[in-house]
Amino acid sequence: MHTPCRPGNKATSYHLGQLKAKLAKLRRDLISPSGGGGGGGGIGFDVARTGIATSTLMSKLTGTHSEVSEIDFTTLTTVPGTLKVHGAPIQILDLLARTCNLIFIVLDVLKPLGDKKIIESELEGFGIRLNKKPPNITVRKKDKGGIAITNTVPLTNIDQEEIKAILSEYKLSNADVAIRQPNATADDLVDVIEGNRVYIPVIYVLNKVCAIFLSPSLTPTKPTQIDAISIEELDLLYKIPMSVPISSREWMNIDELIDKMWQTLNLVRVYTKPRGLAPDYSSPVVLRRGRCTVEDFCASIHKEIAKQLKYAIVWGASAKHARGQKVGLDHVLEDEDGEFSVPVTPVSLILMLSHTA
Repeated sequence: MHTPCRPGNKATSYHLGQLKAKLAKLRRDLISPSGGGGGGGGIGFDVARTGIATSTLMSKLTGTHSEVSEIDFTTLTTVPGTLKVHGAPIQILDLLARTCNLIFIVLDVLKPLGDKKIIESELEGFGIRLNKKPPNITVRKKDKGGIAITNTVPLTNIDQEEIKAILSEYKLSNADVAIRQPNATADDLVDVIEGNRVYIPVIYVLNKVCAIFLSPSLTPTKPTQIDAISIEELDLLYKIPMSVPISSREWMNIDELIDKMWQTLNLVRVYTKPRGLAPDYSSPVVLRRGRCTVEDFCASIHKEIAKQLKYAIVWGASAKHARGQKVGLDHVLEDEDGEFSVPVTPVSLILMLSHTA
């Protein structure tokens, strides 16, 4: 499917595409370490708006303590902590790393949108895309033949002249571009070409929510507000996508935050079952949804296990039979499956942590 350029001047579209590509390259050069590329894997960094709120929440969730200075939004040290949820250990850091699986952005409930915009802008600058999936765009370099652009959806936010300009700025004179992403933008194309973006889900933790309680002297229909916001304002906060209002000081609504975290991480717990013994449901092997085959399970314990494995017997949601199913390495495991491997000797329960920010 080929879509004609949007109405307008072709030269203008080409120029806009060049400018967007140059801006992306300049931003990449600003944030990249000297002498390195822009896609460092496990480098952690502080975002300007971190400090007492995040440290307090982390301390109460995990029992660890990060040193905070007297200056607002400044964490001096970070100590990893672990929170166990549904038997799965979740590692929490008061320091952002590009390899994390989930980000908590802790905002002041009285001014959430202003700080939210600032933090999102900083993370975008570091190549972190929040609550997004990688664009369904492919750019394949070739030796000759010029630029070939195909699309299976209408190009509503970018035209072929912009695409050519962006490719030219990246010295790509021979390439096949396939766009299957609805409403794809120039920024999406740049992200694909740069190839160093990470896509991480985020939960907006709206802290310092008012504590509302029922005073013994009042009827149950008259809640008393003892802090900053009303029930009506609380309803408005819930309209912010992927947000959970809490009070870390009063320890309010933390259960909802933990439930939201668990749903967003979308983890798969697998329990090993040694021959002749019952599974130990206290220590599952934890895998990521989308990377939870039997082969992934073996790799999480030891890379050599998959080479020795003839088959595995699986019980649980992914098994066709209640008595267990014999499966191969490509079998996709479901949450709370039990597994018994043959002929590998029974393995100890080994945990794989899910790193969260």
